[in-house]
Amino acid sequence: MSKLRFTFEVKPSQDGKSNHIAVTSINTEDGRIFLIPEDFQVAFFHKEICATKNFTIIKNTLKRRHQYRNVWIALTEDIKKTYFDEDGNMVFMDMYLDEANQQISNCSSNTTQILDESNPMVKILEKLVKNQEKQKKQNVRQAAERFVLEKYDGRTTDSYQWLEVFEKECDRFEITDDREKIEIFRLFLEKSCVDWYNSMMIKLTFDSEWSDWRKNFCQTYANKGWSASRYAIFFKYQTGSLLEYAVKKEKLILEVRKKVDQGTLIDLIAAGLPNFIVDRINREEILETQDLFNEIGRLEHLVKNRTLKQKSDAKPNPEKKHKCSICEKLKKGVRYHLESSCWFNEKDKRSNQKNQIKIVNNSEIECELQDEDPKNL
Repeated sequence: MSKLRFTFEVKPSQDGKSNHIAVTSINTEDGRIFLIPEDFQVAFFHKEICATKNFTIIKNTLKRRHQYRNVWIALTEDIKKTYFDEDGNMVFMDMYLDEANQQISNCSSNTTQILDESNPMVKILEKLVKNQEKQKKQNVRQAAERFVLEKYDGRTTDSYQWLEVFEKECDRFEITDDREKIEIFRLFLEKSCVDWYNSMMIKLTFDSEWSDWRKNFCQTYANKGWSASRYAIFFKYQTGSLLEYAVKKEKLILEVRKKVDQGTLIDLIAAGLPNFIVDRINREEILETQDLFNEIGRLEHLVKNRTLKQKSDAKPNPEKKHKCSICEKLKKGVRYHLESSCWFNEKDKRSNQKNQIKIVNNSEIECELQDEDPKNL
């Protein structure tokens, strides 16, 4: 035997405020592992090891708590006398060291006895496992409630981008099991997508792979038309807050084209703004959409002032209207409305029509009398 492998680890001191390098175990060339007692793991007790160049490198390598390294060190006479007795047994500080391989073997035999079906501990362990699985499902559902993700209805959002966000949220909460992904996937679907999920459940069940669900979802809800793109590009400001318009248009564009560059995104948002707003913004100073949002927020008052002015101009002004001559002629008072819609004008028209009927009837009688033979008179 020409060398030994020592395991060095950075451990906290008893007060927990400082660290120290400890020697935790020794490995021989034939694969045997011997454990150093915890009371003698501090490097101070291993003077022969601390005197080597290897230990100097170890001190420069291990800087953070719980870091460790396994290092082979040549077996000098001083090291051999420190860790071996005359018969070749592994010792330290006049104590025989425990062999880790033997402890593992003992643990394995004890585990076999415990897991015997006739042992009542087996039922207890099974119950504990079931409780852990139940608790895990509850934790998954609680994590799903914290997802930063809108529900998908199959109409507006791009299916590829939405599913990508869903998978990132799963990774954020360490949900990696396919069955768990399929289970919580249902919580973020609505409307017709729920029917699609139920159909897939009949065809694939929970035991299928997530990749199959992903592929089918993207193929079913892939946006093959141009309506979403047209709506996003030609979406313009109408009324309300300028900032709300800008944020919504950015969302619409990113849903259609996630990797659009900042310059194009800024141009598309600005194109939908009123000209008297865009002309007040310096294009060279806008490098990010946040810069554009700041400028839009600064100019919000212009839209409000313009809206108030339009409302004041639209108010009816009695001085600009003409007096109704019909009401004034009939001594009904001074009234401001169109003569064509005057009630008294309609009444006058109806009376004239009656008079005309009477005149027409009298004229017809007179003509008939004139045509008759005067001898009959």
